[in-house]
Amino acid sequence: MVKKPIITVKNLVKKYGDFTAVNNISFDVFEGEIFGLLGPNGAGKTTTLEIIETLRDKTSGEISVDGFSIDKDADEIKKRIGVQLQAAGYYPNLNLSELIVLFSGLYGINKTPMEMLGKVALTEKAKAKYKDLSGGQKQRFSIATTLINDPRIIFLDEPTTGLDPQARRNLWDLIRQIRDNGTTVVITTHYMDEAEVLCDRVAFIDGGKIIGIDTPDNFIDKLVAGGFERPKQVKLANLEDVFINMTGKEWREE
Repeated sequence: MVKKPIITVKNLVKKYGDFTAVNNISFDVFEGEIFGLLGPNGAGKTTTLEIIETLRDKTSGEISVDGFSIDKDADEIKKRIGVQLQAAGYYPNLNLSELIVLFSGLYGINKTPMEMLGKVALTEKAKAKYKDLSGGQKQRFSIATTLINDPRIIFLDEPTTGLDPQARRNLWDLIRQIRDNGTTVVITTHYMDEAEVLCDRVAFIDGGKIIGIDTPDNFIDKLVAGGFERPKQVKLANLEDVFINMTGKEWREE
């Protein structure tokens, strides 16, 4: 079965004066995959995503999202994507139900709070204020808000930063579930183990250029085939696996 691109980026350039933040990059994201955009701070990841999300203007290049041109159809693209907000995007004194109603109204969509909170295991926190949630709960709620408009694609920016091992593993399960339900996921992360487990394909970006796109397995196999060996023998589990096994994987709330 031939995979269909849902995002196509061709020769994208973004300049700030004499500085080139994104330097003539091209890539596709396929429908129904988890796609990781990986790279060090300042590599151009966030700029690239913000241009695709219609939040930042490009200098040159072509981008289509779900068949729509970013130059001509930005409003149509906005209807088809969900973008994870950072903490500053929420009114701290509103409870989760009130926030869901607010965001539904902004989209012109009638979604019940319990329907959306149920997707991320937060129905018991419907009357809690956002500012009183644990780190894992805040991340799950932010993902719920990206799903309000039934998007074709969601963008998650370092969704597990600062979470404990249980919350991180459970968020992985949630992201997989979203993908399995038919939504394409584009994710950035600094955790390479996370990208290896979650992503169907990853693109490495550095200095504003893409330096490689492939599946995690293929990248690793090529490195090993080139003679790379870890200095320490790789075991069948790691310390995080031990932690999860000893303490359980159920949702934990602070």
